[in-house]
Amino acid sequence: MPYVVTKNASTIRNNAFTQKSNLDAGGDFKYRIAPNVTLDATINPDFGQVESDPSVLNLSAYESFFDERRPFFVAGRGLFRADVNCSAVNCWGESLYYSRRIGRTPELAGVYGDTVPQQPVTILGAGKLLARFPKGTTVGVLEAATQRETNPGDTTYSPGTNYAVIRATQDFRGGNSGIGTMLTAVNRRMDQWSSAYLASQAYVGSLDFRHRFFKNAYEISGNFDQSLVRGSTAMISSLQNNGVHLFQRPDANLPLDSTRTALGGNAEEFRLGKIGGQHLMFESAYSRRSPGFEANDLGYLRRADQVSWSTWAGFFDRQDRFFYHRFQLNNNWWQWWTADGLPLERAYNTNTHITLKNYWGVHMGGTVGQLGKTYDDRQTRGGPAVRQDTYLAPWFFFNGDDRKAIVPYFNANFFESSDKRNWSVSGGPELDFKAMGRFSSSISANRSHNVQDNQFYGQFTDAANLRHYTIAHLDQTTTSVTARLNYTFTPNLSLQTYAQPFVSKGTYSNVRQLSANPRADKYDDRYAPYNDPSVTSDPGGFNFKALQSNVVLRWEYNPGSTLFVVWNQGRQGFNSIEGDQPFNGDMRDLFKLHPANTFLIKASYWLNR
Repeated sequence: MPYVVTKNASTIRNNAFTQKSNLDAGGDFKYRIAPNVTLDATINPDFGQVESDPSVLNLSAYESFFDERRPFFVAGRGLFRADVNCSAVNCWGESLYYSRRIGRTPELAGVYGDTVPQQPVTILGAGKLLARFPKGTTVGVLEAATQRETNPGDTTYSPGTNYAVIRATQDFRGGNSGIGTMLTAVNRRMDQWSSAYLASQAYVGSLDFRHRFFKNAYEISGNFDQSLVRGSTAMISSLQNNGVHLFQRPDANLPLDSTRTALGGNAEEFRLGKIGGQHLMFESAYSRRSPGFEANDLGYLRRADQVSWSTWAGFFDRQDRFFYHRFQLNNNWWQWWTADGLPLERAYNTNTHITLKNYWGVHMGGTVGQLGKTYDDRQTRGGPAVRQDTYLAPWFFFNGDDRKAIVPYFNANFFESSDKRNWSVSGGPELDFKAMGRFSSSISANRSHNVQDNQFYGQFTDAANLRHYTIAHLDQTTTSVTARLNYTFTPNLSLQTYAQPFVSKGTYSNVRQLSANPRADKYDDRYAPYNDPSVTSDPGGFNFKALQSNVVLRWEYNPGSTLFVVWNQGRQGFNSIEGDQPFNGDMRDLFKLHPANTFLIKASYWLNR
């Protein structure tokens, strides 16, 4: 399926917006090598028709996760799945293979200059071999290469990189038992601009198993992972100190070594559960990640140095009763520690899900967490661990009958901790509408108010070379609206539109620093005044606003051959003060910002024999 695309996209040159046009070509290729073996390949792929990611403002210590939407990487991705730290209780999307790493925005743009709006790194080519054999063997092999990206002065923003994934599984006993293995590799062509910041080589290997027993109603499963990252001393030192590892924590006794040129680690998981039965099912899971475990060159890992144990028990009633069709009650317990035993979390959660006789759904639950003495070793981004307080977090959600033309939804969430010093409330409605089998739409709104009295503010070094870890009181509100309108003119012609305005703003106040005893039982004893007027007199705030939108016209002019006409627009602005405007005023300012537009026409032609 060769394609041609003409594109006009906004870019920044010499600190000013400009438009760049180009004509490009590439193609997708599928070849059935054998009845159960297929080769998929793509050359210079273009994914301009894919919906934009939602806007976020991330003030946490962890990287944001975004779903994969690009067709080449979505197809067959279940064959490459290898979760990390995923159980029936908590699953954060962590995995050894996170395809969004391939063709990401330039990794060094923040080091050598602001390239917003950033265009993704060019994928020169990628290929997947997918095989499923009659005796239960599956094999998946993926290979991709991206080109070196530079600025006009030939500074490297992203080095040429090769990505490889091999996944193989073997089923036994009709699929009731199995073993598997996975290998991932990243190799970069380093130069003077990239060697201090990026790994030259990154490898992860994994072995996993599962076995069902006692009439196949029970299952044990687990995996063992090993990682190795190589790079310059500067790069490995930075890796040890980044938010995933934080070897520099003064109270952690982690093996920080600035002379290393390699970092290795391992991860283990074991699960035991009851997966069959009419009413009762459960799972208990243990996982561990060593401080040096690293998978983020081709995977997604929120943090290393963590041990967790979680247990879930669920009661199901799938019989029609007096007022419902389906009923489910879940109970969850989880605990987290660092690898050397520092308690990070103890929490209990219960939630109930009911499908009523009218096919409306009612869902509710709540969590009570930080039970006993637990500590946050990520709060100050490399400083000492800080004592945490018990929190309460109830939530509620309902949905209408999705068989109807109009389907309403509503969600509400609440959080409270530290004698109401920290709290948040969020929620919003959604309405889905379908008509005539041609038109579908949805519009949702969400608003949250978050008050965080111990939000991380920054690290400062004084004249005596002493480091101060500061926190502040943050009062933040976030409002977003998401709208989708889709219309199918004919089976071969459709229009899809998407828009999401997003505004998040907040003000900092009462800047303090960690006291000499951040693990104190009393909240106020964990913090002390910070006497630097240059920081505390005007701590400021933020007003972040963004708009993401897509309009995609799709015409299948011949069977398998498609023409796309696409308009993508993004707007983004940031101020260091919250301002006093209401949401409608922020929206007016949002639409005054300079848009980053991308217009493209893409035509592909299907050749088949």
